[in-house]
Amino acid sequence: METKYDVIALGELLIDFNQAALNDNGNYLYEAAAGGAPCNVLSMLQKLGRKTAFIGKVGKDSFGEYLKETIEDIGINTDNLLMTSAANTSLAFVSRNAYGDRCFQFYRDPGADMLLRKDEVIAANIAKSKIFHFGTLSFTSTDTKEATCYAVECAEEAGKLISFDPNIRINLWNDPQEARKAMDYGLKKCDILKISDEELFFLTGIRDQDEAMKILKATYEIPFICLTMGRNGSCAYYHDRKVQMNAFVQEKTVDTTGAGDTFMGCVLNFVLDHGLDGLEEEEIRQMLRFSSAAASIITTRYGALKVMPDQEEIQKYMKDVLTADVKRKLKSI
Repeated sequence: METKYDVIALGELLIDFNQAALNDNGNYLYEAAAGGAPCNVLSMLQKLGRKTAFIGKVGKDSFGEYLKETIEDIGINTDNLLMTSAANTSLAFVSRNAYGDRCFQFYRDPGADMLLRKDEVIAANIAKSKIFHFGTLSFTSTDTKEATCYAVECAEEAGKLISFDPNIRINLWNDPQEARKAMDYGLKKCDILKISDEELFFLTGIRDQDEAMKILKATYEIPFICLTMGRNGSCAYYHDRKVQMNAFVQEKTVDTTGAGDTFMGCVLNFVLDHGLDGLEEEEIRQMLRFSSAAASIITTRYGALKVMPDQEEIQKYMKDVLTADVKRKLKSI
């Protein structure tokens, strides 16, 4: 079958209300931004010149209309984005600490994204893609869990690569064990995994990341794994190799929402270029550097989905950082 999309993703599309400032009366001001991890990933891929499509559901309300228009403007295909009057578009209120790290409060009981049904998934679109991407938020309702599992089955039957980012939001689960089951499902199915250090600890209960990763790799046969550690950088695990990269730490960080999704989009872009066979260590190192730089840029902005960096901006940022490092080293001699 003819390939139409580089990546197709299923999951949540919602409004992030980002805590942006305090007004003169001391009240918080929130900025409404298009969000949702799967579409953030697709937006990054679009910026890198890829063709993408989204599977999901939003409310038949002003927020839903805005989200549909937004991702269409970015270039993400919306043939399988449905609108419903049965629930409103999901909302997430995002507050941050001094480092820009987030706390989420969701208004989604239910949200429209939780109502996607198996029979509403267009299997032919999955068959026309190269990579199918998903996370765990679509496992927080029965309907969308069935829809997700069906989409994964379609991807498997069509021989597509499967990408998984747990993106755990523990306050959306009545029972943490159910979240672990959703992670277990994704880990068993995926060829490409992006997992955070906190998610790795949540899954294994082990703080030593190398020890935790040994358990994960022994339990699941995942060809390519990326571990993100925030300000502590990132690692890639490929066969018996571990490649590590320092973070690009920003002084101007305002919001880390979407940083992991930006990183994931860059990883998938790399896989589309190189595949998963015979990867060289230096290739993986350059992928981590590029992905980390892109993620660093997005932390300086609110609303990741609409403001992803392009290739030229990422390359310039890496060059500027390298130049600044060289100047610091020369000055210290």
